[in-house]
Amino acid sequence: MMRRRVVGRSLVGAAATTAVVVGTAGVVGHHQQQKYANQDAAAQQQADMQAMQDQQAMQQQQLDQMQQPQAIQAAPAPAGGSDLTTQLNQLAQLHASGVLSDEEFAEAKQKVLAGG
Repeated sequence: MMRRRVVGRSLVGAAATTAVVVGTAGVVGHHQQQKYANQDAAAQQQADMQAMQDQQAMQQQQLDQMQQPQAIQAAPAPAGGSDLTTQLNQLAQLHASGVLSDEEFAEAKQKVLAGG
């Protein structure tokens, strides 16, 4: 009978040890999964930030390109080339679209009206 108790205890001890090892492995595995998930989230956030910066740069470039031709149009036309009404209408359109500020519009209008 002694032998059975010793064998029984050693089986219980082995089962307990196995349970501890399995439990520890589960905790470590969960920790690693969280670590990798956090790394993935950080990498995704970095990629999103880069994409947003690229998009903003592209939008700024488009705005710059849109404003360049309009700035050229904002210059008053030569006095002999077009009539006064056309020039004033062009200035009014540039002012209404926001290309010319109130101050710039007033100055350009004065130049057109002064004939130069």
